[in-house]
Amino acid sequence: MSVDARAVVDPALQRYADLDQRLLAAVRPIRILPTVAWPASLEGRMIDAYATGRLSLPEVSYLPPDLSAARAELAAIEREAGHDDPLGEYLCRTAESWRIAAEMLEAVGTAGVTAPSIVLYGHPGDLIPGSSKSNLDAARYFVELADELGADLLADDVAADIPAEVLRADLAQTLDGFFGPGLIAVEVDAELTAKAAAGATRIRLRGGTAFSDYDRHQLLAHEAFVHSLTALNGRAQPLLASLARTSPRVTATQEGLAVFAELMSGAIDISRLKRISLRILAIDMALRGADFVEVYRFFLERGQSVADSFHSAQRVFRGVPLTGGAVFAKDNVYLAGLLAVHTFFRWALKQRRMDLLRHLFAGKLTLHDVVALEPHFASGAIAPPRWLPPWMQHVHGLAGKLAFSLFANRIHMGRVQAEELSLGL
Repeated sequence: MSVDARAVVDPALQRYADLDQRLLAAVRPIRILPTVAWPASLEGRMIDAYATGRLSLPEVSYLPPDLSAARAELAAIEREAGHDDPLGEYLCRTAESWRIAAEMLEAVGTAGVTAPSIVLYGHPGDLIPGSSKSNLDAARYFVELADELGADLLADDVAADIPAEVLRADLAQTLDGFFGPGLIAVEVDAELTAKAAAGATRIRLRGGTAFSDYDRHQLLAHEAFVHSLTALNGRAQPLLASLARTSPRVTATQEGLAVFAELMSGAIDISRLKRISLRILAIDMALRGADFVEVYRFFLERGQSVADSFHSAQRVFRGVPLTGGAVFAKDNVYLAGLLAVHTFFRWALKQRRMDLLRHLFAGKLTLHDVVALEPHFASGAIAPPRWLPPWMQHVHGLAGKLAFSLFANRIHMGRVQAEELSLGL
């Protein structure tokens, strides 16, 4: 279904389409990551200093935006959307999350960023849905497991010897073959803090960085076949154009789905799970008072390079004072989101609802949205996804992996160990 289809909207739903357009206009000045980002030139200088042992707190300045007009409009949209229909609930929740993000950005450079960022992205101590364990418990588990397996995994290390420009050309060719020629551009960006970032029609790679073949598979699974794919599917929606935009409230599902895609594609290893988990432990450290240098040392002591340790610590302290007690909590969502998405996929398989899993790729949606908006998927007001990731196109293979997971989780490891001992194994 094309974007032109938005011209033909059910009159009963027109007010939601109008509110959706107002929402998109209101959030245009709310730019979360650019507002809290550090200059690449500062990072370069500091990494050079840290490499020689000169550890000092970086001096970072921010420009707080005035988002009062956006906040007022978003509050009005929340009131007008109501909760009489799942579409209204979707718009109300989305507008609320953007309003909280605006409040967070207006506090940039102060500890006032912490509370709204935790509302948006969660806390390390939050319980995993359906479990008595917390995100922090899960993070510790994966770090300990990675450390136990580390010696055996050294032989699996892959050389990072692909220059960014070479990878750019390779990814562009692959994406042209999947989505169509020229639909997604791949660029090298020397100012990019993350290793890669994806939008609907552009994927950026950090300049001056060497990539491995494993990185290539991860970028395709995570950035291209989730972030870009869901954005493109969202752009084709006939009613809600905002489904092409990653609102703060969908971040956990989007990142969880992207890491889950790595898992299903064989593009993730225990080292990646360790990196994701270490960030949660670092957020917890910073909340308990650790400063930037202490968090940097934490990453360094756990095997990361100087540059990676600096970048990891920087992610925790984006937009907040570096002296401890304040955080930017976004990195909490990767592991929490992965566990939530994995649970949702297993639940949908058990309920024989593969349609819900496909709908998850129709745009930027939360797990709750996919279920709540089901009547509008059925009516066609929300279109099914045009593209699905390669691993989602083979339903039987996906079902096989999840079915095994469902059964394996019923096996009690304590009982297995006792039986092995009794058999003398």
